[in-house]
Amino acid sequence: MTLSLNTTIIKPEKNEKIENAVILLHGYGGDGKDISMLTLNWKRFLKNTIFLCPDAHEVCQINPTGFQWFDLNTEDEDYILHQSKKAENKLKQYIEEIKLEYKLKSSQICLSGFSQGCMMSINVGLTSNEGFNCIVGFSGKIIDKSDLSSRIKNKTNILMIHGDADPIVPPNSLLDSKDFLIRHKINIEILMIKNCDHQIPIEASSAALNFIQKNLINN
Repeated sequence: MTLSLNTTIIKPEKNEKIENAVILLHGYGGDGKDISMLTLNWKRFLKNTIFLCPDAHEVCQINPTGFQWFDLNTEDEDYILHQSKKAENKLKQYIEEIKLEYKLKSSQICLSGFSQGCMMSINVGLTSNEGFNCIVGFSGKIIDKSDLSSRIKNKTNILMIHGDADPIVPPNSLLDSKDFLIRHKINIEILMIKNCDHQIPIEASSAALNFIQKNLINN
């Protein structure tokens, strides 16, 4: 099967059987190869796991060598929400392709993403008919709390990680998201990293790996 999004794929070593998948969504202006760098460490500890790092469906408006899940050239919140929902539909179709291709269930799939990719992971993860194994978000937030509140369909476990010196997505977005998710009875863990800006440092990568391992084992 040809997947509907161009994808950097890292398969298990030694042709081990695929039992789980981690889908990694890049940030605004990035691509699948960028975010796939996380797998250099993760794949050693997540045996039988395939990593799929898709390029978003749109070329980035301000960086034509990269991609975007939705346009950020405007502050029109309604427009951003509309565009993010279009991306949601693309990703939900893509995930169904992955489930079919690798004979996996949603409960065997972890969704993760950085910045804009984090926002998409949360929206796709919580509004899908079936819950996922877990969701891990770096340096992100909830796009529209009112909209998401009316569309939540499952209670997938979530870890959100943020730098306390992030100039792109304000650090208080982390606590805001935590409050929202707790009120909707979703298990949420958070980690605020000191002296960290808009990036994924080793501390964040390690915490995410531990969370994914724990959830896959308990699946």
